[in-house]
Amino acid sequence: QVQLVESGGGLVQPGGSLKLSCAASGLTFTDYHMSWYRQAPGKERELVATIDAFTYRTDYPDSVKGRFYIWKDDVKNTVSLQMSSLTPQDTAMYYCHARNTRAISSAVYWGQGTQVTVSP
Repeated sequence: QVQLVESGGGLVQPGGSLKLSCAASGLTFTDYHMSWYRQAPGKERELVATIDAFTYRTDYPDSVKGRFYIWKDDVKNTVSLQMSSLTPQDTAMYYCHARNTRAISSAVYWGQGTQVTVSP
């Protein structure tokens, strides 16, 4: 059974930092592109970071570029997101996402999410 379990969320002051982690099990971790998404109440889910399964290339939207950093550990089967210079606009539920590298595969997995709240 595939599981993605996020951790590291919490309450942080504006300008502060948090590190989120996602532990993957039940899949061949190196076969999956990993991403972080976030969703606030009443808003659509948005991509905040992604990392390529093979090249470790990363991509970020302009809203977080320069503030967020994604990396993965293929031994521990984890993917992490370091967030800095946080603002209230970053408040959301953050989700770990795994997508199989083969286009013919329908395998897409989501974690249950971890809450990040940025408030003075």
